[in-house]
Amino acid sequence: MLHVRFTFVDPDAARGDAAARALLTPTRQTPAAAGFDLAAAVVDDVVLEPGRRALIPTGVAVALPPSTEGQVRPRSGLALKHGVTCLNAPGTIDADYRGEVKVLLVNLGEAPFVVTRGMRVAQLVVAPVSPARFVFDVALDDTARGDGGFGSTGA
Repeated sequence: MLHVRFTFVDPDAARGDAAARALLTPTRQTPAAAGFDLAAAVVDDVVLEPGRRALIPTGVAVALPPSTEGQVRPRSGLALKHGVTCLNAPGTIDADYRGEVKVLLVNLGEAPFVVTRGMRVAQLVVAPVSPARFVFDVALDDTARGDGGFGSTGA
């Protein structure tokens, strides 16, 4: 099991407020869940009008192990019920980033959506990253797919 260190950057949680810490600690909702829910650390409610986006603070910073990344992903319930999702899904948190984790939400629904403090707005999945190095070559080997791109393998 990987250990991911984190700290609070939210002022209430950082000063030791137990309720704020419980509210903002990344948490799996079930033992086998792949993602840890991230909660909104907003001070005031944020109203997301249809078609609008907002950067939502989570109140935490993480120290991911080397050769891993954090993938910030949408919550399916918000997408289904409200049309609210992460705009750049999955967003990547690099292992050397130490700033606050923030979630870029967009409202693709038809009604305004209100983000409140402590609301679970996204999930964080920690995944391995393979070190790679790009090596130039004058030609690449042929494959059956070749240069077939978007939609080339069927609907």
